[in-house]
Amino acid sequence: MTASPRRTAAPEEIAPPPAAAPHPHHRPGIVLAVIVGCQLMIALDTSVVTIALPQVRDGLGMSTGGLAWIQNSYMLAFGGLLLLGGRAGDVFGRRRAFVAGVAGFTAASLAAGLATAGWFLLAARTAQGVAAAVAAPSAMSLIATSFAGQARVRALSVYSAVSGAGGAIGMLAGGLLTEASSWRLVFFVNVPVGVALALLAPRVLAETDRRPGRFDAAGALTATLGMTALVYGLIRAASDGWSDGRAGAAFAAGAVLIAAFLAVERRARQPVMPLWLLTGRPRVASLLSLALLVAAMFGAFFFLTQYLQQVLGYGPLRAGAAFLPMVGLQFTLVRTVPRVLPRVGARPLIAVGTLLVAAGLLWLTRLSPDDGFAAGVLGPFMLMGAGGGMSILPINATILGSVDPAHSGAAAGVAQTTLWSGAALGPAVMLATADFGPSGTDLLRGMDGAFTTGAVFAVAASLAALLLPRARR
Repeated sequence: MTASPRRTAAPEEIAPPPAAAPHPHHRPGIVLAVIVGCQLMIALDTSVVTIALPQVRDGLGMSTGGLAWIQNSYMLAFGGLLLLGGRAGDVFGRRRAFVAGVAGFTAASLAAGLATAGWFLLAARTAQGVAAAVAAPSAMSLIATSFAGQARVRALSVYSAVSGAGGAIGMLAGGLLTEASSWRLVFFVNVPVGVALALLAPRVLAETDRRPGRFDAAGALTATLGMTALVYGLIRAASDGWSDGRAGAAFAAGAVLIAAFLAVERRARQPVMPLWLLTGRPRVASLLSLALLVAAMFGAFFFLTQYLQQVLGYGPLRAGAAFLPMVGLQFTLVRTVPRVLPRVGARPLIAVGTLLVAAGLLWLTRLSPDDGFAAGVLGPFMLMGAGGGMSILPINATILGSVDPAHSGAAAGVAQTTLWSGAALGPAVMLATADFGPSGTDLLRGMDGAFTTGAVFAVAASLAALLLPRARR
């Protein structure tokens, strides 16, 4: 049930237009392929560059700090502007926003692959994040307007699997492309995919009704700058300690900006994020579980990539392939969870799934230099794959099911913002809580603390899931 908006909300929030019926298509498989193809391309870019970073450093002469911002510039622009991107889909039509975002992402990927200097690559990565923020909310909300009933649940299951496994698939793709050719290929590969999606989308996706309105630029700006300040503070704390003055200043600025964002949204006639979306027990519990789960898993990916390459001595391709068992198990559960969800409800699936992820992370705290892949990593990978596969679909289904289709764009924007903000903050928090010893080079010692923090995130996600109502019998 959707929570009631505040009295100061805009008229169209109080009395939304009648919900539009889903638009059936005689080839639903092609519709889903286009939507999921966009989501996969976006999700891959959150991690596909990770394994290629050493080659990028050598090719462009970047510092270690600069390398960190190759990832963060994308994640922060993406996570910070998702709410505005969701609003763009409502105002201009979700198919139109989808096509514009995909086209912009394709052009930015081409520019990133052609980069000849570090600053140029960072600018292109930021542009990728902006374009992804326009496309991603419309991709998720187009599922709500293109499918109905069990078809929607099945479509969401595929979409959720791609979202959950995209980071791990990106590791494999990054290793394969880097080892086969050059780091530039991890960006160039988006170009033919993006062109195909941009050409297909107008032919197979139905346009949604437009809802003319204003853009809340102040809300989007304060949200993006606030998140950037918080992530910067965590990165500084990880490298220079929690007493570092710049880290403290960044945390203070982040707190002020987030408070300003909430104040702006409370007064805006057409807020980029209607605050009533942050009310209602099922929706709030699902958003908390999503943020904490993604933070734990993306943080684990960051450290496991280093363990595989620096401790086990894997090359880029072999390190990427090591994630395949986890990805395979997640996709296997895609065929099971949609059948189980109507019978048992979201609560037990999310609670148990996040606990499995926590168990996998605690297992990783026992890693030693003598452990091979099978003894040290395979078991945790399987637990995390099973847990993520069980959790992501029920979370997304609960969030989208808590609003009517007229507000699906805003709800999708909040869900995507939560997901990718967790993906940006998780590795930063886990890095800040890692202790690499007096010399700063004891990788395994540092990973113990990081994985423990990730396990705490996953347990907290399970506790948040217990706030969900029980399934109706």
